[in-house]
Amino acid sequence: MEGDISVESHTEGLTCLSHECKPLEEVTNGHSNHKPVTNGLPISHRVKDHTNGNASLGSLPISALKQNGLLQSLAVGGEPMAAEESSELEKAREEWEAVENIQPAAAEESVPTPLISFNEALQYFQTTDLGELLRNIQPTVRRTGLAAITHFFFGPPRLHRELLEERDLVFAIAQCSLDNSQAVHMRVLQTIYKRLVGGRLDCARYGTHWENIGFQGTDPATDLRGTGFLGLMHTLYFVMDPETLPLARDIYKLSQHPTQNFPFSVMSINMTRIALQVLREEALSKECNRRQQVVGVLNEFYVATYLHLYQLWKTQQKTISDSGYVLKEVELFAKKNPKQMMRRLDVFLKERRSGVVPRGTSPDPQGQQGSPSLGGARPGSGQQGSKEKQMHFTGVCELPPDMEGEARLI
Repeated sequence: MEGDISVESHTEGLTCLSHECKPLEEVTNGHSNHKPVTNGLPISHRVKDHTNGNASLGSLPISALKQNGLLQSLAVGGEPMAAEESSELEKAREEWEAVENIQPAAAEESVPTPLISFNEALQYFQTTDLGELLRNIQPTVRRTGLAAITHFFFGPPRLHRELLEERDLVFAIAQCSLDNSQAVHMRVLQTIYKRLVGGRLDCARYGTHWENIGFQGTDPATDLRGTGFLGLMHTLYFVMDPETLPLARDIYKLSQHPTQNFPFSVMSINMTRIALQVLREEALSKECNRRQQVVGVLNEFYVATYLHLYQLWKTQQKTISDSGYVLKEVELFAKKNPKQMMRRLDVFLKERRSGVVPRGTSPDPQGQQGSPSLGGARPGSGQQGSKEKQMHFTGVCELPPDMEGEARLI
């Protein structure tokens, strides 16, 4: 034995003592060397070579096998270069063929969650026990003294008795929080995301991707304070109705603008908050009585409010630093002109159906000057020379619901 190499040589009829023998030469594949070789490759130290035609390849790197042509031979189904295949080579052949035949398995998570319609989600709440939430709602503004007397004689008409249950359901949904254990809740969340971004696969429950559609963080639930699940229900209606979906995507596109960007979902929740307050102040009672429904009227009023903000924001070149002023203007206008807001939405949708570019959706010099219908531009609100303030949308659940005339940011 010489050095670290241990070589066992079995020959018939010959016995050689180590101190009399010359260095042993192994011949494999026609290559003669002072080092034992197998398939043209030197055997590493501390590896025993059994010269019965079967060489151990367990310690050989796969790159060396590739260079030697062994893997190519296995891949094409040819015979290996060695005359006699060992069990190790057979195993290598089977593993290589298995690698070639591997197909990506379809994980259960890759199956997209089916979209959910607004009516299906609403039916879920209609058939769910919301008794605990119903005991905590405040569907009307509490008025006392002269304010109560004035409202009774000169205020809007009261909601018909047969519509009170539907109105209370709306305010109960606004008290409901997002529940990860409810499949309907998760489907609503996934549907909103898919319809806005145009994707088909589900996204993770938590993550920065929610910021892409205008939530403030990785968990949309934290932005629902003040409107509860109704904030998501209104967005669901917006993106699932074929007539309003193009408008929703136009607003979403504007929210991604380099300079006019704003958080789409947070702004949508603010529109829900405004619509809830107008309903609470009974400014929508007349329209609800006329159409004998509450949910449908509130949905359309929500869209009309968002349309009003969109037209004002786009034509007057508003930015995030104008958010406080814009939300206050939108809320005051919505409370005073609910019928006009809904009529304007109806005209907008009719123009879009007929192929006419709706008015108030493209910036122009006249639009930037402002108009009474859009609330007018704020004096000195130019983008230059004004101090930009980063808007922090905060919850309104702590604010008393009967506060009137003040814009509250979510």
